[in-house]
Amino acid sequence: MHFRVVIPARYASSRLPGKPLADIGGKPMVLHVLDRALLAGAESVVVATDDARVQQAVEAAGHQALMTSPAHQSGTERLVEVAETLGWPDDALVVNVQGDEPLIDPALIREAARQLVLHDDAVMATLAHPIHDHADFLNPNVVKVVSDEAGYALYFSRAPVPWPRDAFADRQPMPHELGALRHIGLYAYRAGFLRTYASLASSPLERFEMLEQLRVLWHGHRISLGITPTAPAPGVDTPEDLARVRALLQAAQ
Repeated sequence: MHFRVVIPARYASSRLPGKPLADIGGKPMVLHVLDRALLAGAESVVVATDDARVQQAVEAAGHQALMTSPAHQSGTERLVEVAETLGWPDDALVVNVQGDEPLIDPALIREAARQLVLHDDAVMATLAHPIHDHADFLNPNVVKVVSDEAGYALYFSRAPVPWPRDAFADRQPMPHELGALRHIGLYAYRAGFLRTYASLASSPLERFEMLEQLRVLWHGHRISLGITPTAPAPGVDTPEDLARVRALLQAAQ
């Protein structure tokens, strides 16, 4: 299976400025993510950034980085520019790995790409894992996804879906058989669809939920959904997250 990885890495972050270059064990965070992508078996890995400092750090380590427009509103838009700049063919498989996931399991990256191999009619693929905790199910910061029988996403929401009407009416715990799924923010695309995505109008659902993948469903495209048994390792959004990841990596050495 052949696939490529793009790592969007914006320098600016309201909660953790300069996040891609945050030091973890003597190496910038973005390079830890890049190492994970290579371990997944990607035939090429490109860091897409909007800051020359990130580009210089990546290139100094012997890897490829592209400067992309600072006007992009999402990682997907940054991927579109990379695919166009590098002239990737329409059938190329491209996995978007966030630049703040230094502990991501390489197997997850590979699985996202594999979903597109398994589902020829899907233009995009993503992952999810079962939710067992009642608080997580109700938490709007935990994005839920509902799957159909064939393994395609029906809907993504910050709301608790599907809603177990009878169980919650009687204040029962979340039924085990509900099969609630937490979305994992890892995406794979066909390069040809990235060009299509760039032309799709934003949807009302996307704007209400603040979930860009809803634009794809709104316009009638299919998203394949791979289910993994456990939650992925934590990413880095805050200084506290960074300290936690540093400790985890140090303990693993």
